[in-house]
Amino acid sequence: MPADHLHLEREDGLYLSSDRSELDLDRITAWLASSYWASTRTRAEIERSIEHSLGYGVYTADGVQIALARAITDRASFAWIGDVFVDAAWRGKGIGSWLMSGVLAHLEQLGVPRVVLATRDAHEVYRRVGFAALAAPTRWMEIDRRSSAGPAA
Repeated sequence: MPADHLHLEREDGLYLSSDRSELDLDRITAWLASSYWASTRTRAEIERSIEHSLGYGVYTADGVQIALARAITDRASFAWIGDVFVDAAWRGKGIGSWLMSGVLAHLEQLGVPRVVLATRDAHEVYRRVGFAALAAPTRWMEIDRRSSAGPAA
């Protein structure tokens, strides 16, 4: 595994990895199809998004993926966290916070000083690992070309 890859283990046997080859695209596609932010993404779009970002998975000891996060980053100055998803059967076990702590530690190790994300309903999970509301939200602007039929993030 390259030196810039992440591999962390928990006492309960779960592990977190940034090895893209371990990501289960069938599970990820199904998870994102059920999400409010990516329900209209095609499998090809999901594969392309993973190819062009840092993908993180949480796995059981026998290699079954149970969570996902992506960091869209230049690996120098900025990262956007997206597609954070914990399988419903595994929620409430601290996996989301552990996943995000690992992702943030990895980005810090890579030298990325600024990390942002958007959430509709998981603010407390992200607060627990250090996120806060934008200090100057009026500086941020956007172009959103998603279909108006799709749900907004």
